[in-house]
Amino acid sequence: MGAAQKFTIWPAIKAAAAALLLTSSSHAVEPVEYTLLDSKSRPADHFTQGLYYDGERWLESSGLYGRSWLAEYTDPGGNPVRRKWLAGNRFAEGLAVLEDRLYLLTYRAGEALVYNRTKFTQEKVLRYQGEGWGLTSDGQQLIMSNGSDTLTFRDPESFEITRQIRVKGGDENWSRLNELEYVHGLVWANIWQDPRIIAIDPGTGEVKGILNLEKLRQSSLKGRRHVDAVANGIAWDKARNGLWVTGKYWPNLYLIRPDGLGFQ
Repeated sequence: MGAAQKFTIWPAIKAAAAALLLTSSSHAVEPVEYTLLDSKSRPADHFTQGLYYDGERWLESSGLYGRSWLAEYTDPGGNPVRRKWLAGNRFAEGLAVLEDRLYLLTYRAGEALVYNRTKFTQEKVLRYQGEGWGLTSDGQQLIMSNGSDTLTFRDPESFEITRQIRVKGGDENWSRLNELEYVHGLVWANIWQDPRIIAIDPGTGEVKGILNLEKLRQSSLKGRRHVDAVANGIAWDKARNGLWVTGKYWPNLYLIRPDGLGFQ
C-alpha cells in the first residue's frame, strides 16, 4: 500500500470514527412514570384526533370520512354543547386553540379549517401541502405533525412554514407522530399505533422522556380488540397540572401526572 493510498483512506477512517463516537455517545431516552389522578367515562364511538381542555370546557375532533366533527363539551360523558359536522369528503384531524381561534386539520384535503372560538363559526380555510395529523400551539406559532418524524412550525395567520425540526433520541426512528399538546415548554406527542407518548424539546427535536399508556389502554378496552383503538388524544389540565389522555374508541379519559418534565 503506497502513501497515496494512505491519504485516500484516512478521511474515511476519520469519518467512521466520528460516526462511531456519535453513536456511542447517544443516550437512551428514559421512561417516565406517572400517577393516575382521575378518570371519566364517555361514549366509545369517538375516533379521537384532537383534544383540548380549558378548565371548563372540552374541545374534540373526531375523524373518518362521512363521520368527522368538531365538538365542545362541558361533560365529555354527555351530549356536546355545540358540534360542527364536516363535509363527507373531509377527514378531521388535529386540533389547536390559539387566542380566539380554533384550528382544525384535515387528513388529505390540505386544508386547515379556522373557527371562531366564541361563536363556533368557520372564518376561513388555510391551505398546506401533504397530510395533516396533529396540531398544537406554543402560544405564538402552530406546531404540526404529518405522520413523519418531523414537526413543522407554522404562522397562525398565513399557515406558512417558519421552521421544521426532526425528532430524534435514543436508537429509534420517531416517525408516525400524531396528536400533539404543548405543555411546560415541551411538545407531547402520540405515536400512531403505539401506546407511548413522547416529550419533545421544540428547540432541538430531542426526545426527553417516554410515557407508556399500555396499562390504561388495557383498562379502558377491557380485553376488547379493535385495530383502530389506539392511544390518541392529549389535553393539558392546567389547574390540576396533569394530562388527560385517551384513544380512538376508548370509553374513558384518564388524567395522569408525569413524574418530572415540569409536572413536579
